[in-house]
Amino acid sequence: MENAFGLIYTGDASMQLRDLTFSRSVAAVPFGGRYRTIDFMLSDLVNTGIYNVGIIAQRNYHSLMDHLESGKEWDLHRKRDGLFILPPFVTHDNTGVYKGTVDALRSCMGYIRRSSQKYVVLMGSHTIYNTTYNEMIKQHIASGADITIMYNRVKDYDMSEQFDDLRLKMDGDGRVIDIAFNPATPETDCCSCDAFVMEKSILEYLVEDAYAHARYDFTSDVLVRNVQNLNIRGWEFTGYVARINSMNSYYKHNMALLDKAVSTELFSSEHPIYTKIKDEFPARYVGEGRAVNSIVADGCVIEGLVENSVLFRGVHVAPGAVVRNSILMQADDIGENSMLDHMILDKGVSVGMERVLSGHGSYPVILRKGTRV
Repeated sequence: MENAFGLIYTGDASMQLRDLTFSRSVAAVPFGGRYRTIDFMLSDLVNTGIYNVGIIAQRNYHSLMDHLESGKEWDLHRKRDGLFILPPFVTHDNTGVYKGTVDALRSCMGYIRRSSQKYVVLMGSHTIYNTTYNEMIKQHIASGADITIMYNRVKDYDMSEQFDDLRLKMDGDGRVIDIAFNPATPETDCCSCDAFVMEKSILEYLVEDAYAHARYDFTSDVLVRNVQNLNIRGWEFTGYVARINSMNSYYKHNMALLDKAVSTELFSSEHPIYTKIKDEFPARYVGEGRAVNSIVADGCVIEGLVENSVLFRGVHVAPGAVVRNSILMQADDIGENSMLDHMILDKGVSVGMERVLSGHGSYPVILRKGTRV
């Protein structure tokens, strides 16, 4: 795949993610005990053999830049090509705030034109899966398509989690004949995975044409508007897909990792997921401390009971504390004899002694980064 490069747009974030994206982009949201959502996109590209990757940032990208650094963990610190972070900047034509995806792509056109590869894999940052794009690119070339869209079949539809819901209607030959964006009643179960393959020259033309007509959204102003004019085809992905588009979906997909079948598929040994390495001591269980059916990252100190939960690095659960059905991010501190159930605690949250905090499976409660209770 030396003839393809990757481009990841990290600007959009669902308002339904609330406090999770208050101080970070959706690409930097922690997931699965030790990862960020961006880790999956980068790992998919690297496992494909793509080593020229651009990250389009817009707002709240300091956490993302701190996580990525030079791209060493993904083998993207290279003399030729490698990892390029493309934050907004002010010019005569650009105010530094993107009006939409098209505007963001146009501002990075210098990087796109300098890339020597013929094909581009354009991706969003809120859809998690584990795959490679080799077969998708091969199909794209063989079919002569202008654009190929990765999709999977969605069985359970939840209107409350709708965000960038792109539905594809295809004929028997696999050509997309209709596209619906955030439909109230979807006519098809084929849902875009927010990954597109096309020639670089086609992307340049579509972006410049849309911008010249004051159209700024790639999905609605380029794909939906040109579905009859372009040869758009679908490529089906049959593996596990996690769309991080609401608090409920974030909670649901983290909890799904406690299912061995899901975790084995998402963290395949054949296609490893890489992340920034942090040197921590192994998790310690002190006294009566124990964890049941949980993900416990290194650096944690468990003196109480943890059940059906996901704990990131450096979490401390004091004696007598009980944590159930919850997600605790880095450096959270749970006081003695406190009880947590169906909670999401962002980084650095401190819960005092004998506190009782509870949400519900359909509505987990989140505490913002650095909260003291």
